[in-house]
Amino acid sequence: MIDLYFWPTPNGLKLKLFMLESGIEHRLIPVNIGKGEQFEPEFLKISPNNKIPALVDHAPADGGAPLTLFESGAMLQYLAEKTGRFLPTDVRARAQTLQWLYWQVGGLGPMAGQIGHFNIYAPEKVPYAIDRYTRETHRLYGVLDRQLAGRDYIAGEYSIADMACYPWIVPHTSHGQSLEDFPELRRWFEAMAQRPAVLRTYEAAPQSYAPDTKVSEEERRVLFGQGAPQR
Repeated sequence: MIDLYFWPTPNGLKLKLFMLESGIEHRLIPVNIGKGEQFEPEFLKISPNNKIPALVDHAPADGGAPLTLFESGAMLQYLAEKTGRFLPTDVRARAQTLQWLYWQVGGLGPMAGQIGHFNIYAPEKVPYAIDRYTRETHRLYGVLDRQLAGRDYIAGEYSIADMACYPWIVPHTSHGQSLEDFPELRRWFEAMAQRPAVLRTYEAAPQSYAPDTKVSEEERRVLFGQGAPQR
C-alpha cells in the first residue's frame, strides 16, 4: 500500500496520474496547502521541504520499515522501478526517459510555475517578471514541441516523462501560451487528454492557475510568505 499525500496542484496530479495508470494500491491523503497543513509536524517528517506530493511505501522491496519520499520526480522514478512500468529497462531508452523527467522537474515546472504565480497570484503586476517567465516558458514549450515531432510520446513510448509534463501544460492559457503555436505539442496534449487515467485524474480537480482564482491574504501568507523555520 502506498500513502500519497496529495493536493491537486500540477505536481500532485502527476503522482495521482501514475497511481491510476499503474493500478498500484494506494490511498490519497489530502494536505490542504491553503490552510497550512503542509507545515504540520507529522507531515514534515515525511516531506521536510513542506511541499506536496509525498509518499509512504508500506511495502518497500527490501522488506524493511515503511519508506518515505518527497520530490515528485524522485517519486515517479521510484514507483516506476517498483512496478516495472513506464520506465524502459533498455539503457538508452531509460536515459532518454529520465532526462525528460528531469527536464520537467528542473525547467518546465519551475518556469511555468513562476509565470503562473506572477499572472495569477501576485498582488501586483510586475511587467519584467511576467515578460521574463512568459518568454522562458514559451521557449520550453518549443523545446518540447520539437522533441515530439515524429513521436507519439516524449521519450518514444508512454512513460513517466509524459505523466510529469502533462499537468504543467494543462494551465497553458494562464501561462500566457497558445498551443496553436506548437502543433506537435498540441497533438500530444490532445491525445493525452483522452487517456482514461488522465480523465479520471482530472475528475472534479480544480483548475490550477485558473484566471478567476481568489486568494485571501491569509492564504497568500501561508502559500508564499514562509521563511526558514526558527530553530
